[in-house]
Amino acid sequence: MARIFDPALKAREQLLAAERRARAKAEAAAVEAGVAETVALSAARGAAFEAPAHAARATPYKRQAGLDWLARKGKISARQKSAGERYGALYRRSAREGAIRSTLDVRPGGGGPAGPGAREEVLLMAAEGSAQAAARLGALRTRLWNQPQLVAACDLVCGRELTPREAARGERAVIELEAVLGVALDLLAGDECAVSR
Repeated sequence: MARIFDPALKAREQLLAAERRARAKAEAAAVEAGVAETVALSAARGAAFEAPAHAARATPYKRQAGLDWLARKGKISARQKSAGERYGALYRRSAREGAIRSTLDVRPGGGGPAGPGAREEVLLMAAEGSAQAAARLGALRTRLWNQPQLVAACDLVCGRELTPREAARGERAVIELEAVLGVALDLLAGDECAVSR
């Protein structure tokens, strides 16, 4: 069924499109004027501006783990980051406790024993490593006095590798998580230095 041509409807659509273009043009001009004014005021105060490079990125964006992101922003020190990385490695190793890797190879990873009972021995070695990691993680949590907020902050950012913005909702919660994590990492880094002496 063909649509009936209505000249009034066509004119109305053209007027609405022209009105949208005029509004967008006026808004762009206002933004441009505001930016120019801000740049002029900042330049008058002595700020230097460099034109942004509009070249395409050569490499794709890569998601950063929580500790890497905090270190890049200057919110944690190298010592705190190192303590958090140790905590995270133990957290992830102990979390794999129930996971059993599937393989068709008699010797997973190309090493380990072969022959009857080899699979059970490999599973026992993996379980033993996870148990040791869980025990060491428990010792680190004891250094944090098993305080739930400190442990949860370390689990989220160090263990699960979430950024504070991914782990918390709202600006206030993000700031609180960063502060709690800073205290926890200080305790872990400080205790490690005291134990190693």
